[in-house]
This record gives sequence, C-alpha cells and structure tokens, in this order.
Amino acid sequence: MTKLYEADLYGPIKDHFIKQGYRVNGEVHDCDLTAVKDGNLIIVELKLTLNIDLLLQATRRLRLTDLVYIAIPKPKKQSRKRWNDVEHLLKRLEVGLIIVTVTGNRKSIEFKLHPEPFTRVTNKNHRKKAALLKEIEGRSADYNIGGSNKRKIMTVYKENSIHIACYLKKLGQMSPKALVALGTGEKTPSILQKNYYKWFERVERGIYALTNEGIANLKEYPELVAYYTQKLEGKGE
Repeated sequence: MTKLYEADLYGPIKDHFIKQGYRVNGEVHDCDLTAVKDGNLIIVELKLTLNIDLLLQATRRLRLTDLVYIAIPKPKKQSRKRWNDVEHLLKRLEVGLIIVTVTGNRKSIEFKLHPEPFTRVTNKNHRKKAALLKEIEGRSADYNIGGSNKRKIMTVYKENSIHIACYLKKLGQMSPKALVALGTGEKTPSILQKNYYKWFERVERGIYALTNEGIANLKEYPELVAYYTQKLEGKGE
C-alpha cells in the first residue's frame, strides 16, 4: 500500500474549491490551504490523524476567520460512539471536517461537517444530566477514585444492595416490606428479586436471606458496612 502524506490531501480539496470559484493557495502564513471568494476566507488544515495538535491548530485559525476546516484521510476503523464524540467536539469548536478517501490513484472528498455556530442551551442533554444528578444524590459518600478504570466502581445500585445486605446480615431473614420500613429504599423489592450480584436468596414466599457469597462480598466494603451498621443501631436507640 502506497504511503500517504499530508500533501496528498491538498489536491482534491484544492480542486473542489477551484470548481466553486475560489482562489486557492497552499502554505500561506502557516495555513495549509486558503480559499478566498468574495471576501470570504476559508482555511483548511491538513493532517493524517485527528489529534490534539490539529485541533489546537484549527482553533488558532479561528482567530483569522470563522470558516475553518480540518481535513484527514478516511479512518480505517472507528467506533460509531467515538466518531459521534469527535463530531460533537468539532461542532462545539465550530470547526468543519473534510474526509479524504484515497483509492489507488483516485481521490475524493466528503464534507462531514461545516463550521456553524453552536447553540449551547439547546444542545444540553437534560435526561442524562438528571440521571447524573440522581446518581450523585443517591451516594452516601465518595467511595471511588476519579480516573480509575480497572477498579470496581461504587454505584447507587451497588450501595443500595450493600445497605440491604448489611441489614440482612445483622437481623437475619426479612421481607422486602420490613427492609423498606427500616429505610433501605423503594427499590428494595426489585433488587432482591433481580439479585444481580447473587447476594440474596428467597427462603420462602416474601422472605429473603443473605447468601454466603453476599457475606463474603461485604468484606470488600468495610466503610459502607460500618456506616450502615451504625445507621441501623441508631434506629434501635
């Protein structure tokens, strides 16, 4: 396969703008490509990969004109989620994106994004924000280390499961209704029935107990066990 260079991206983009009536020049004051028509200036920065240097370069060009594009070869492999994130970032930066496809001697371009004003207010995801705030409010304390990706993450669901497990360990077999009355939360019946962590078992209709696996797993969360044990003892005072 023939090695690709940044200069290989220049030709098809130049041809496109010339056909649109622009005057095109390469390497003008550190700009890879400039296209001018009726007083409108377009700047295109060329790179073989989309990286932070290219984004910094593009944002510097925004000091000169609102019409800034970055151009890269068509990625060989890219997950849909990551590509959506890339497009979202470029929209926020108000930078356009040109994809250059090279097949043998044939080169074609596709304008994936045009530089347009980004409206922050209408682009907020209120549903996800509400879910995030709900998760934050549901945690009793900060049990996770930011930046960890190989450690077990404490979620509201897991903490709720630990809460239930602590009470079952301390008080023995109980019904969901009795646990809810002690403050384990409205999701208690669902957590017990789904038994996602395999910590619980139904010993008879409407009565649950803690499994050996549940007892063993509680040892991994001493802070939470101490917190909920103290909370339960406070209810008995």
